[in-house]
Amino acid sequence: MAEALATAKAALERVVLDPANHDLLAVVKGARNGAVYGAKVRFPHALVMVFLFRPGTLRQKLSLVARATRTHARNLARFALIYKLACYLLKRYGATPGKEGRYDTFVAGLVGGYAVFGGRSSRSGKISSVNQQIVVYVFARVVLALARLAVKPGAGGPGLPFVSREDISARISHYAWPVFAALSWAGVMHLFRHHPDDLQPSLRSSMTYIYQQSDHWDSLRNFIWHNK
Repeated sequence: MAEALATAKAALERVVLDPANHDLLAVVKGARNGAVYGAKVRFPHALVMVFLFRPGTLRQKLSLVARATRTHARNLARFALIYKLACYLLKRYGATPGKEGRYDTFVAGLVGGYAVFGGRSSRSGKISSVNQQIVVYVFARVVLALARLAVKPGAGGPGLPFVSREDISARISHYAWPVFAALSWAGVMHLFRHHPDDLQPSLRSSMTYIYQQSDHWDSLRNFIWHNK
């Protein structure tokens, strides 16, 4: 039995180390890594947020944590699978077979983003809150990167005219973050005060705890030791 297992392991080792199989196996490992990363990131976050801010029994809370973790892990795995498979197919069968095209990653990301994160729940017809969080997280970092590229100095670079000049770029880079931070917080506080239902639920829940529930107490006990 042990010898048979060793033989099977050696055969599998040869398959996964064969350069001819690398590109397709990279698709499989991408899905695996997406699932693992999604579970690692979502589980502790969901555990804290659900047990701190969500009402319900222990069983209900554990069910919410498990559902959020499963959704995050599954969707990152699906996206990685679709993205890497699309990249593989575009590289293999694209305009220049065997060579990655300039916009292959954009097209693959477009397909994966639409297929995995663009849909609504078949039960409720709503967009998954987990998907909203993931997409907003990605969007914020894309905008930040594009803003940096816009003012990146250097002739022939990706920077925009005028703002990418060395002196202007340095000045914008110095002052942009404090302005961005101030406007972000000004916007979210105004929206929370006047349009709370339009904020993402987990953000609204956190802000309710910090800024609304802090207005109410009826004893020293729920002024310091407890919230309610």
